[in-house]
Amino acid sequence: MNDEGSLSTLLTLPVARARPMMLHLPRFLRVFLIISAIIGIPSIYFVYTSSDSIDPDSDLTARTEVHWDAGGAAPAVSEQFMEESLSAWNPEGVTTELVGQMMPSDAVVKGSVIMQKLGNETAKAELGRATWKLLHLITLRFPDEPTKDERDALKAYFHLFSRLYPCGECAAEFQELLEEYPPQTSSRKSASLWLCSVHNMVNARLGKPEFDCLTLDSTYDCGCGDESATATSADVIAARKDRLRSLPSRIS
Repeated sequence: MNDEGSLSTLLTLPVARARPMMLHLPRFLRVFLIISAIIGIPSIYFVYTSSDSIDPDSDLTARTEVHWDAGGAAPAVSEQFMEESLSAWNPEGVTTELVGQMMPSDAVVKGSVIMQKLGNETAKAELGRATWKLLHLITLRFPDEPTKDERDALKAYFHLFSRLYPCGECAAEFQELLEEYPPQTSSRKSASLWLCSVHNMVNARLGKPEFDCLTLDSTYDCGCGDESATATSADVIAARKDRLRSLPSRIS
């Protein structure tokens, strides 16, 4: 017998010996072994190749090793980590398209009045005084040069306010005024004077004296401090950075 014949005989010998053994096994056991081989071999191959495909030098692995140690201890607060966290909070990072998607639709903003009639005249008068103070303070604190997003926000606020005002009949009258005299939001001055004129229209209907719009600042002083202390988005981000830097060297 040549070498090639001997090799083929050796390779086929285990198979020849295993074949009679398989035939003597119960049928259900043979079926079970065949199914196990069909499912098990591909599964082992998939797990093995998946583990080999993970790059130990990948960016995710490197970032994990930087922020977490092998013992599972809390991560150290690095400057890079703080900057990455703050960038996610930065309102200036929000695009105009995203703001447009977040704004409610006109059907929601300019819908009908939701609240019912408020019959208690005392409660209605107290509510009115508190409401005018709130609205005047909003316009008096509005930016001198608002962005488009800020202008849209104030305009939407007045319309949503007219839907949710607790006095239903008052809200309906306010919606009529908004329809005839839309909110002016180009600047702080235009917004505050627009609201003052609307306030005087309501006063005229109720038989109350006209309010002097030149005394708005003194009448509705919020006590918020000097105008130079007005916080901008950059001020908010800087304050957040200071708070993060004041944290302990490790997060508990």
